[in-house]
Amino acid sequence: MRMPAQESQEQESEWLRQAQNGDASAFARLADTYKLPVYNLCYRMLGNGPDAEDATQETFVRVYSKLHTFRPERKLVSWVLSIAAHYCIDRLRRRRAPIISLDDSPDGYEVASRLPEPEEMALRHEARDEVQALVARLAPDYRAPLILHYWYGMTYNEIADIMGLTPQAVKTRLHRARQKLAGGEGAKMPMPLEILGVG
Repeated sequence: MRMPAQESQEQESEWLRQAQNGDASAFARLADTYKLPVYNLCYRMLGNGPDAEDATQETFVRVYSKLHTFRPERKLVSWVLSIAAHYCIDRLRRRRAPIISLDDSPDGYEVASRLPEPEEMALRHEARDEVQALVARLAPDYRAPLILHYWYGMTYNEIADIMGLTPQAVKTRLHRARQKLAGGEGAKMPMPLEILGVG
């Protein structure tokens, strides 16, 4: 999620300044701006609506309490998503994560441009089920960059900023995540990205 225009960025900066000075209504505007991308990230990390709603609320509690630590050289969206991602990773480490519905998008995103034949649809569902089971078994540290890269279209540098890693470490984690999805070292992903729900 990016602010669409310079005017919007300037407005966001003003809201941030006001919120850092204790203006609750300015913080509410910032939260309203970022609540959908935060919810979508939490949903894809945690796998269900109620947990995503709880995580979204907790994210903004943490954002509010840490406003004074925000560094202006960072992108605000990256900073907010980093707080959400780290919170979700902590939650996933404390429990066995459920299977995530990769083809279910909370914001109504749909991929298909034509209706597939029944046999083709059955094969797609079977492949998606296999991928869902594999992704659900990925460690949170691998799941997060995979989601940020394929669902949010983020670059290695952007993911590195969010996760507190180097771009090379992000590249390595994505490579290993793809290997795990493909079935081991040296394997190539046996499915196109549309099976992940992002192609």
